[in-house]
Amino acid sequence: MSPNSIFSARWRGKWSLVTGASAGIGLALAEELAAAGAHLVLTARRRDRLESLASRLRSAHHVKVEVLPGDLADASAPEQIHSFTQAHSLEIELLINNAGFGSYGRFYESSLARQLEMVQVNCFAVIHLTHLYLREMVARRHGDILIVASVAGFQAVPYISTYAATKAFDLRFAEGIAEEVRRFGVHVCALCPGSTATEFREVAGQPERTFRGAETAQKVARTGLRALAEGKSSVISGLKNTLSVEGQRLAPRGLVTRVAAGMFEPK
Repeated sequence: MSPNSIFSARWRGKWSLVTGASAGIGLALAEELAAAGAHLVLTARRRDRLESLASRLRSAHHVKVEVLPGDLADASAPEQIHSFTQAHSLEIELLINNAGFGSYGRFYESSLARQLEMVQVNCFAVIHLTHLYLREMVARRHGDILIVASVAGFQAVPYISTYAATKAFDLRFAEGIAEEVRRFGVHVCALCPGSTATEFREVAGQPERTFRGAETAQKVARTGLRALAEGKSSVISGLKNTLSVEGQRLAPRGLVTRVAAGMFEPK
């Protein structure tokens, strides 16, 4: 069965909410869902990109697409998103917590405001949106949530220390919530990509040498949606990334951290 067939059987004609939908993995997730016949609520900071994407998806796949620009660094944004879907009577069957960003460099030299903003977007907004929509899903006994974490969440990664810590949180949060709500017919999955061909590296200021063997955003998106449809609580995208994570478990954590430091240390 093709990926689109799997996704179509689950989400066709239903509403999905994708955060960080204007680029990268979020954009690829929106494209995959639209191709499967899902209606979409797209949110991100850049209105022009959202409007362009919405127009293209409506034309190509004849689905309904609502656009809501917003910045999840603003603590009030999750409530605004939820109020928007309620006001338009949109029952969100699939919530995708994709928005997030990283910041590369020595932590003690970094902007404190940027580090705290990262925690707000990567963690607090994930908790807030999940809580708002999960209550409704549990009450009606169906619904899905995909949380985009990272293979960086499986270990400490010096020079992107805050980012790795936020993704460790996302991973454990998703796995824990998944077990809580499984009995109610609600599925939660953490998607853990490795290096992916998106704007992430440029935004984070991370050197190209740390992004070898990047996967496409489309490949990552399909991996996450398939795993969620299959009822998995977490999935690592790519065999190389899977083997890397498994290999780390065999080595002392201090050694793994030192190796990561050698790879990521600013030159």
